[in-house]
Amino acid sequence: MKKSFSTYSSSSPLRKTRVSPFVFTLLAFIVFVAIIYGQDLGCLLKRPTNDLRPNSERQKKSRTGELPFAVGKIKEEKCDVFNGRWVRDESNRPMYEEWECPYIQPQLTCQEHGRPEKEYQHRRWQPHGCSLPSFNATFMLEKLRGKRMMFVGDSLNRGQYVSMVCLLHRIIPEHAKSMETFDSLTVFRAKDYNATIEFYWAPFLLESNSDDAVIHRVTDRIVRRGSINKHGRFWKGADIVVFNTYLWWMTGMKMKILRGSFNDSVKDIIEMETDDAYHLAMKSMLKWAQKNLDPQKTRVFFTSMSPSHGRSIDWGGDPNGSCYNQTTPIEDPSYWGSGQDKRIMRVIGEVFSKSKVPITFLNITQLSEYRKDAHTSIYKKQWSPLTPEQLANPVSYADCVHWCLPGLQDTWNELLYAKLFYP
Repeated sequence: MKKSFSTYSSSSPLRKTRVSPFVFTLLAFIVFVAIIYGQDLGCLLKRPTNDLRPNSERQKKSRTGELPFAVGKIKEEKCDVFNGRWVRDESNRPMYEEWECPYIQPQLTCQEHGRPEKEYQHRRWQPHGCSLPSFNATFMLEKLRGKRMMFVGDSLNRGQYVSMVCLLHRIIPEHAKSMETFDSLTVFRAKDYNATIEFYWAPFLLESNSDDAVIHRVTDRIVRRGSINKHGRFWKGADIVVFNTYLWWMTGMKMKILRGSFNDSVKDIIEMETDDAYHLAMKSMLKWAQKNLDPQKTRVFFTSMSPSHGRSIDWGGDPNGSCYNQTTPIEDPSYWGSGQDKRIMRVIGEVFSKSKVPITFLNITQLSEYRKDAHTSIYKKQWSPLTPEQLANPVSYADCVHWCLPGLQDTWNELLYAKLFYP
């Protein structure tokens, strides 16, 4: 049965108070400005990041106790862990070696593919005013005992998933771990812990014509409205869910939205602005989570947009350059990047602020904006043979979207670890 998109009830606590258009516009502008400067969404809404809910929902949480998996608080409770700077760290970085983690895809193994230096591996995120809890693989596996942790989204979320597996697998004996792929689902098993860490390929979260886990590189992308249950049935029962969706929406054109089924002989397709289509997907994700996940046992995360660095002129570099040959982070703390990120952040702010689902927003966008040095660039397995013209101009084929492992995405998981156990 086809699911349709619905709006929140007018009885929602967020809609009871009438305000003038001027006040509403002013408040919306303040939230938007705060978002684009990289603030934690929980701080924007004057509540903790893990608690993006109306007042009535927050009161319910206080009566029922701590969030699932929480064991304490960061000592400096008001510290924004997403606001900080990158520092060089020779002693604690990298957190594992590329060669010792067999699960990294060849599209992310930069040393194997000839990257001549390792500076990108020796950067640690240092929040202003506090420190991140140290990632403890033994502790995390104990907390995952008998549980399912699932990453859902695109190849950037898969990179974060593989990073998590690499951070954990070293303390598991060889005979007690395995990784298998079943179509869109990849499952890493820690057998002695009866735990799984899983990745599900769903680049739009909704059903689309890009859902084949292997053959999905289509330019004419179509997303089916109200179809999240097509994939969501595989997510049910997970104890920790980490969603992301962003990259595949950025076509530079309007999105094609299918009303009906991909099996219909005559397809009913409309075009929609990217922001509006993304808004529908976010609402659908939250509605699914509210209906299918138990907030007393499950934690839901959403990883924000992973930035790209395809134009070095953006940070004052060569007008014809990109992330290729970049070996140091951007030092300017006010650097932001593309305007598209700002528009999508605004959509997330609007939708999440009305959510009845307790969801933790992992705002990795701003801290990742600084890391022009951390992309795979040309140091990866290429999807197709390179032409002589490309080989003569490495900038033309440098991948400034994905990230080397070990590297930046290990920090994303440190932040996930911090928000999971110390919300």
